[in-house]
Amino acid sequence: MIIVQFSPPNAGEKVCASLIRRRIFVIVIKAMGDVALDTLMSDFLQKSGGVAVIDGGLATELERYGADLNDPLWSAKCLLTSTHLIRQVHLDYLEAGADIIITASYQATIQGFEAKGYSPEDGESMLRKSVEIAHEARDIYYERCLESSSDCDCSNDGRVLKHRPILVAASVGSYGAYLADGSEYSGDYGDAMDLEFLKGFHRRRVQVLAESGADLIAFEAVPNKLEAQAFAELLEEGIIRIPAWFAFNSKDGVNVVSGDSMAECAAIADSCNKVVAVGINCTPPTFITALISTIKKATTKPILIYPNSGETYDAQRKQWKNSGVPDEDFVSYVNTWCEMGASLIGGCCRTTPDTIRTIYRALPTRSGSSN
Repeated sequence: MIIVQFSPPNAGEKVCASLIRRRIFVIVIKAMGDVALDTLMSDFLQKSGGVAVIDGGLATELERYGADLNDPLWSAKCLLTSTHLIRQVHLDYLEAGADIIITASYQATIQGFEAKGYSPEDGESMLRKSVEIAHEARDIYYERCLESSSDCDCSNDGRVLKHRPILVAASVGSYGAYLADGSEYSGDYGDAMDLEFLKGFHRRRVQVLAESGADLIAFEAVPNKLEAQAFAELLEEGIIRIPAWFAFNSKDGVNVVSGDSMAECAAIADSCNKVVAVGINCTPPTFITALISTIKKATTKPILIYPNSGETYDAQRKQWKNSGVPDEDFVSYVNTWCEMGASLIGGCCRTTPDTIRTIYRALPTRSGSSN
């Protein structure tokens, strides 16, 4: 049995940060076994008004604050050099209305840190730090809510300072993201790639993140069916004690980027008891409607959608090209996605706190009179 208790502090209550952390989101695990975890996400969504808001692009904002991410570690480089910037970006998204913040661990791997000269222990420490930074941001946000004169959806300066359950999702990128050669956008790892290699590559990283205090694991931009199967089997091994979501990416609105069937990939996620949501990220907004229809045929689990801005990434030049979708146009899709069944909405690459704030205000169950 799993008991889930959401308990943000009451307005005006004086509590220390460590107590706030313990009371924000407490999961008491009495027995894991084969227990279905889907009620965890459904409970969270109910307390979020039916639709929860995911944060937006991390690297875009880190660069806006001056970080140089021209590195194989990408945004995870800031775990070594600029943790304060990661914390600030998390806070920016919370104050824009995000209910879920995703850690800076997408491209953080033990092997990647080793390639930079760090020990495996150092790499594990960096993974833990990514979760700790998100916790710190959540604690600071709750303290600001306590200090606010009113529990409101939108303060005079546009910040959302509202007591609500907030989840920390530990990001796990694909093997291709570690390679930093563009294969995360193609899903092509060569004919010699096999399931056991991928499981071995990811196993310790996922275990460390799961034991670091994250509320769930976010498997992001999963590019092919083989890696989806590897993640699903890792979850079933019993070493992972928290739930997860699977987010796939697509470049044609029909299949995942490798060309594997989106329906088959979603079915793999659906078959895993520890997976509590299935959906799409890092995909142009114009493809999302068709992809929701495909995913709905493969699963009854909550559907999550957090597209990129619509720009195209040139993996060779490591640059974004073409113009993206303006925030107002991006958000024009949101209600359609919700009507189709999506219940977790946010943004990915090149989206910003302004995008997330606009999404928050577009949801009638969340923003009230702030529209």
